Amino acid sequence: MTDPLIQIRNLRVAFNGAEVVHGLDLDIQPGECLALVGESGSGKSVTAHSILRLLPARSVSTQGSIRYKGVDLLQASDKVLRGLRGNRIAMIFQEPMTSLNPLHTVEKQIGEILAMHKGLKGKAARERTLELLGLVGIQNPTQRLKALPHQLSGGQRQRVMIAMALANEPELLIADEPTTALDVTVQLKILELLKSLQQRLGMSLLLISHDLNLVRRIAQRVCVMRAGEIVEQADCQTLFADPQHPYSRLLINAEPDGEPVPGEHTQTLLSVDALKVWFPLPKPLLRRERQYIKAVDGVSFELLKGQTLGIVGESGSGKSTLGQAILRLIDSEGSIRFANKELSLRSQQLMRPLRKRIQVVFQDPFGSLSP
Repeated sequence: MTDPLIQIRNLRVAFNGAEVVHGLDLDIQPGECLALVGESGSGKSVTAHSILRLLPARSVSTQGSIRYKGVDLLQASDKVLRGLRGNRIAMIFQEPMTSLNPLHTVEKQIGEILAMHKGLKGKAARERTLELLGLVGIQNPTQRLKALPHQLSGGQRQRVMIAMALANEPELLIADEPTTALDVTVQLKILELLKSLQQRLGMSLLLISHDLNLVRRIAQRVCVMRAGEIVEQADCQTLFADPQHPYSRLLINAEPDGEPVPGEHTQTLLSVDALKVWFPLPKPLLRRERQYIKAVDGVSFELLKGQTLGIVGESGSGKSTLGQAILRLIDSEGSIRFANKELSLRSQQLMRPLRKRIQVVFQDPFGSLSP
């Protein structure tokens, strides 16, 4: 039998004395896709971060062993870890906005990894960067090379993270909720990409997810985690067909099937008419007319009081920009009326009394909450 690529034994992780992972044992075989599933706070991401020793050393106590090809990563030197991180073992993080450097362009961030581990620079690094951006589904990759993270949509930032993780064709790719920020039209493409790369490179994939539909599509083996412990593990087909642990059955049967509560919606609360948000591009020296990215271009709709309206579309289609414009967080053209009040003509000072009536839940909690 082939030796495991990663062998975790009796892993215990405590934050300021409070243990959150309790004596976990786990093997990741060469070339397999292993999914670690469970509710939020079950210890999935903590376990994944422990493999690369990414947890804060001052507040975290880690015991046990995590062996990669016989080397105990919990005892390895910083030099050994630097050679492994982003090279032989790579990770796709859940929050791309906090993982990407806000001051560096896409080209520079991917280029640093290629230079450090592959020795690629200049034209060779640029060509490889464009290839990676194309692989993960970023449209017009040449235009995105000079983009900063805040100039990309949430889904585009996640795809840049995936491109960085795949840059050096690692032996183990740890994917922590890899499609959380992606629209449904791109999720399948990313999954198929990860699966094809895993097969072509013989790469192992540790998939951290709460999306059982995603797990069913890609994983070969599944470990169910609850309260810091693995309560069940089996091959994917067996687990979904005949889960043994009560918690596994609870997860699999937890698909929502409720119908919306009927009601009468007659009063218009929000009215948007001919809304435009155009971002100017740098003006070339020999071109007279400035070009624009038309993030939102002539959008109109009404939202009735008590009604739920869904705005859907692929990553980069302008959904979040539309929301920011309604909140008056960015400049726009057109009409925005809330409770019969025209918002587009109001100053920020006059907007303040309305802020408590128009609330928002942002896509990235780490970028929204004060650390």
